[in-house]
Amino acid sequence: MAPATATAAFTSLLPAGASRLPSAAAAAGAAASFVRLPRHPTGWAGASVAAPRTARRRAPGVAYATAATEKSIYDYTVKDIDGKDVPLKKFKNKVLLIVNVASQCGLTTANYTELSHIYEKYKTQGFEILAFPCNQFGAQEPGSNSQIKQFACTRFKAEFPIFDKVDVNGPNTAPIYKFLKSSAGGFLGDLVKWNFEKFLVDKNGKVVERYPPTTSPFQIEKDIQKLIAA
Repeated sequence: MAPATATAAFTSLLPAGASRLPSAAAAAGAAASFVRLPRHPTGWAGASVAAPRTARRRAPGVAYATAATEKSIYDYTVKDIDGKDVPLKKFKNKVLLIVNVASQCGLTTANYTELSHIYEKYKTQGFEILAFPCNQFGAQEPGSNSQIKQFACTRFKAEFPIFDKVDVNGPNTAPIYKFLKSSAGGFLGDLVKWNFEKFLVDKNGKVVERYPPTTSPFQIEKDIQKLIAA
């Protein structure tokens, strides 16, 4: 059948008055109802591809934005190495470095030595170190509180506050460590990785930085200086 004949046969089946082809105005209106999608770099218009995330280190002095930011460290009370309650609000307006310590770790000597040096240097400038013994990593803090206190204060002349032995991971995690971890998740999530992990807290009681165990106190000194000066 010739094309013209086929067209005529088809259009003869349409109801009377029905438009055979859209008018120019109707076609223009239909075209206007569509929105042209920008051409995607991959060549697929409208494709949805998530942009790669760029890892960046948070600058000291800027608190982590988390669900825990409504609270501060001042909302917690802990026990010191002698079993006495210590409301952490007593450290208001001070920069804090919070560390889980151990007496028999390969990192013990270097960390205790540097922590004592840093503390001596900045303790009169509104800086405190809060040390929390923990026996969860290789059972390297097995002693009693009195043994831990004697070790730190005698061998390393530690003058900074040392607190009651705590769990930093697991079902018995101390509330203060739940707060610290929820405020600053590490690269392995909320888990504290090992002895001598460090949390830096600003004068408002907010966590501003978290450091892995292998980061020495001396490497943190510049960050401490910035927060003291803020």
